[in-house]
Amino acid sequence: MSAARITVALFGPHGRGAFNEAGLTGALRARERGHEVDIRWIGPGTPEGRAESLRDLCRRGVDLLVAHGGQGDAPVQALHAEFPDTRFVITQGHFTAPNVACYEVLQEQSAFLAGVLAGLHSRTGVVGHLSGEVLRPGLKGQSAFAHGLRVCGRPVQFLTQFCGEQHDPALAYAATLSMQREGADLVFAMLDGGRAGVNQACRERPIRQIGSVLDWVAREPDIFVASAVADSGRCVTEAIDDFASDRLKPGTRRRFGLEDSSCVRLVLAPALRVVHGRAMEAWQRRLLEGVQAVDTGFEDSRPAPLDLASAA
Repeated sequence: MSAARITVALFGPHGRGAFNEAGLTGALRARERGHEVDIRWIGPGTPEGRAESLRDLCRRGVDLLVAHGGQGDAPVQALHAEFPDTRFVITQGHFTAPNVACYEVLQEQSAFLAGVLAGLHSRTGVVGHLSGEVLRPGLKGQSAFAHGLRVCGRPVQFLTQFCGEQHDPALAYAATLSMQREGADLVFAMLDGGRAGVNQACRERPIRQIGSVLDWVAREPDIFVASAVADSGRCVTEAIDDFASDRLKPGTRRRFGLEDSSCVRLVLAPALRVVHGRAMEAWQRRLLEGVQAVDTGFEDSRPAPLDLASAA
């Protein structure tokens, strides 16, 4: 019997971005477990362009296609019916169908905790959130972070920006400078390849960062005070394992949250652990015990695109 044809699609520039790094690590972990996995990078573009790229892959013959990230929602929705014998998994997505399942790490849980921490720690009382494209995972993270700010016990001004592209450092840099000029001393950045622009701004200006997906405190402790870890690569590995063992259930969603700290957690810099560690542990217990729910209702406001010339 021939081996299953498994493809993992990563959206964005080849080899860039923490979210894609997590997805790539998940695919490589699946290979280590004995699965044959073809890894394909789908460059930046429109949802229609991404759908056509995935369509080309399916035409070559794919038994399982894992579209990594919310950018896969619209493309898979557009083409899944053309390939009824192909199983699709969208990580961090929401679309399901008779041949489509979703696997999701609950980024909103660590984003909520990041919001509480930011509200407690900000010295200026102004906190920013930054993401790229207006996609459902980014909107959920935005709402959860804003909810954490609202319940932290301090009055905090919330600034938010979707700069339009996950992988553009110039846009991310301009957005961070814009928020810093409005008084923000902390920014929660949910970006991929564009994070370098936020890092640059943090090194030039009195603003620090809360990261996402990976443990950025360990990687760059000079500019990260915390990181809302949500290892989306776990979704890739688990989806492939489930498919190979005939446990994949199309039409359903599988989720991983704070109950598995290897997957979802809030990492604090050592200095913040001393000051806020106990408070954050208490907030995490509230989430785990179901005492505190996370608001993932999307924010209504949409900031206008930045004028890079004026933001420089």
